Amino acid sequence: MTAISTTPTSLSLTPAAQTDREKLTGAAKQFEAIFLRQMLAAARSVDFGGDDVFGKMDETFVQMRDERFAEIASQSGALGLAAQIERHLAALLPADAATAQKAN
Repeated sequence: MTAISTTPTSLSLTPAAQTDREKLTGAAKQFEAIFLRQMLAAARSVDFGGDDVFGKMDETFVQMRDERFAEIASQSGALGLAAQIERHLAALLPADAATAQKAN
């Protein structure tokens, strides 16, 4: 039988080592990015009856640009939607002391 080492190989947080608050922060940012992508897609679907300002751009490029914009905006906190979601849902998380006791 092979022995399993118990020493950590890296100092970065793995998904299993993340706290509930860190998971909540990540989920809130992902939700904000999804929401922004949906808003941008809806705005692009509107036909204003004129030529496209950028000409006939490849639709894939436009979608990729919108997705990247949504990711950047959610990570920077520019809109603040993720922060509001996190703040609201954090009240539902157990207290840090109770979490620490469960871990021990």
